[in-house]
Amino acid sequence: MAQSNIKVAVQKFGNFLSSMVMPNISAFIAWGLITALFIPTGFFPNESLAKLVGPMVTYLLPLLIGYTGGKLVHDQRGGVVGAIVTMGVIVGAEIPMFLGAMIMGPLGGYVIKKFDQLIEGKVKAGFEMLVNNFSAGILGGFLAILAFIGIGPAVTVFTGWLVTGVDWLLATGLLPLTSILIEPAKVLFLNNAINHGVLSPIGLEQAKDTGKSILFLLEANPGPGIGVLLAYCIFGKGNAKRSAPGAAIIQFFGGIHEIYFPYILMRPMLFFAVIVGGMSGVFTLMLLGGGLSAPASPGSILAIMAVTPPQASTYLANIAGVLVAGVVSFVLSSLILKTGKQQEEDIEEAARKMQEMKGKKSSVANVLAANNGEFPEQVSKIIFACDAGMGSSAMGASLLRKKVKEAGMNISVTNTAISNLPSDAQIVVTQEELTPRAQKQVPKAYHISVDNFLSSPEYDKLMNRLKNPETAELQEIVEDAEAAVPSDDQQPDDALLREEYIFLNQEFTSKEEAIRFAGRALVKAGYVKESYIDAMIARDEMTSTYMGNDVAIPHGTEEAKKDVLNSGFTVLQVPNGVDFDGQKVRLIFGIAGKDGTHLEILSGIAVTCSDMANIEKLVEAKTAKEIMDILNDK
Repeated sequence: MAQSNIKVAVQKFGNFLSSMVMPNISAFIAWGLITALFIPTGFFPNESLAKLVGPMVTYLLPLLIGYTGGKLVHDQRGGVVGAIVTMGVIVGAEIPMFLGAMIMGPLGGYVIKKFDQLIEGKVKAGFEMLVNNFSAGILGGFLAILAFIGIGPAVTVFTGWLVTGVDWLLATGLLPLTSILIEPAKVLFLNNAINHGVLSPIGLEQAKDTGKSILFLLEANPGPGIGVLLAYCIFGKGNAKRSAPGAAIIQFFGGIHEIYFPYILMRPMLFFAVIVGGMSGVFTLMLLGGGLSAPASPGSILAIMAVTPPQASTYLANIAGVLVAGVVSFVLSSLILKTGKQQEEDIEEAARKMQEMKGKKSSVANVLAANNGEFPEQVSKIIFACDAGMGSSAMGASLLRKKVKEAGMNISVTNTAISNLPSDAQIVVTQEELTPRAQKQVPKAYHISVDNFLSSPEYDKLMNRLKNPETAELQEIVEDAEAAVPSDDQQPDDALLREEYIFLNQEFTSKEEAIRFAGRALVKAGYVKESYIDAMIARDEMTSTYMGNDVAIPHGTEEAKKDVLNSGFTVLQVPNGVDFDGQKVRLIFGIAGKDGTHLEILSGIAVTCSDMANIEKLVEAKTAKEIMDILNDK
C-alpha cells in the first residue's frame, strides 16, 4: 500500500508539473519555429525577426507557465498572482526562468488561496472588489520582490550546477546513462515534466552558446517507443497486435508518446528495451553531433525535423539517433515478445482474466460495478482524462466522439488532464494506471479503465449501455458468465431449480417483502441458512439487484457465502410488478451459489432474460413446468 501511495504521489507531482507546460505548448512551438527560421544559423536568417526570440523565451514562456501554475492552484486569482511573482524571478535572473516559473507560479497561487480562505466570510458587503484587488496586488508584489532577491539567483546557481553536470556527462561520455532514469520516468507520466521542467532550461543555455543542444532529444526521441510498437505489430498477440500499427503512426508522426506506455506496462521486461534503445540513440547523437535549436513539442519526427539546425550533418545525426534507438528497441522488444507467454501479450485476454478474477472475488452485482462508481441515469458528458489532457486522452475522445455522433446521441465527449477533472463529471475514461488518481479526484463519477486509448472493447460496452440502458447490464452478465462457465454447462438443471420453488402470480407491496419471500424459499429448499435472508437485504441496500428487463436477482453479500449450504435458486413471477428503486420488476430470481456454482446459475438466467421475448413468456407462463422449460430452453 505504501509503495502504491508513493507511485500515485509521484504521478500526481509529475502531472502537476506537466500541466503547467502542456496548455502552453503552442507558444513553445511558435518560439521554436521562429528560432529555427530566423536566428543567424536558421533557415532564413533575419536580424529583425530574430529579435522576437529573446523576449519570447525570457518573458513570454515563463510568464505563461507561472500563470498556468498559479491558476491550477487557485483559478484566475491564483493565475494573476502567479504571473506577478514569476516576473520577479525572471528579472532576478540572467537565464530563462522555466524552473523559477514552475516554483513561483504555484507558490503565488497557494499564498493567495490561503489568504482568501483566511478572510472568507469576514469582508463587509461592498468591499469585496477592493479587498480582492489590493490583496492580490500586495501579496503578488511582495512575493515578486522575494523572487527577485532570492529565488531568481538561487535558481540561476542551481541551473549552473545542472549545466556543469551535463557538460561533465558529455565530456566523459556518460550522457547515455540518463536513459536509465528518463525512459522509466516517462512511462510513469513524468515525460513532460522531465522535458520542459529540467532538460529544456539547460538545453536553452546550451543552444544560446552553440546554436543547438542534444538535451532537447533525450526525452523527445520517438525511437525507443516506435521500436516497441513495431515489435508488437509483428510479434504481438490479439488486440495488442491489431492496435499497434495505428499507435505507431500516432506516436511517431503525432508525437504522442503516452500511447506506447500501456504496451510496456503490459510486459514490464520492455523497460529494458526502451532503456537500451534510448542509450543507443543518445550515444549516436553524441558521436555524430546531433541536437536541436529548440524543444521539440510534441516529440514527433516532424517536430524534430522542424527545429533541427539547417546543417546537413545535424539532420543526418538526428535522423541516425532516432533510427538507431528505434532499431535497438525493436530488436530487444521482439526478443522479449517472442520468448514471452501468449496470454501476457493479449490485452483482451488480460482484461477478460481481470473480469473473471473480480467475479470470483465478489457477488454478481459487483462483477458489473467493479467499484467504479454508479452509472448515471442521464448521461450528457463523457470525459477522457490522461496525465496532461492533450495527448492520449484527446485521441481516445475523438474515437468515442465519432461513435456517439454515428449513434445520433447528444452527448458531449471531451478530454482533460486528471488534475482538471470537474467535480460534476459523470463518466470518466482513463488508462488503468491512472484510474486510482481519477477516482480520488472525482469519486462520485462512473470510471472506466482501458488498456489502450486507441482500441478498447470498453468503448463498445459503453455505447451499448448508452443505447440500451435497460438491457446492457444483463448483456454484460451474459458475456461474463459465458466466459466463466463451459458452454455445455450454462443452462440451469433440475438440481438447481425445482418446480416446487417456482412461485406464480405473486403480489408484493415492497422489494424487501419480495426479497424476504425469495430468501425464505431458499431456506425451505435447504439451499441456505436463515441468516442468509438478512444478507440478501443488506446486499440490495449496498447496490440495487435490479438488472434490467424487468428482472431482479437478489443474493447475499460476500460474507454470507458461509451461510450457503447448497447451490440453487428460486423464481418468483410477479405479473403486476413490484417496485425496485423506481424500476418495475416482474421476475425475481433469488440465488445461492456455493463454490462458484452461482456463475452457472447466473449464466442460464442471463442468457434467457437478455431477450425481452423470453421475459414475456416467463411472465405469462401458467405452470411451473413452462418456466422450467423456458429456462432450460427445451
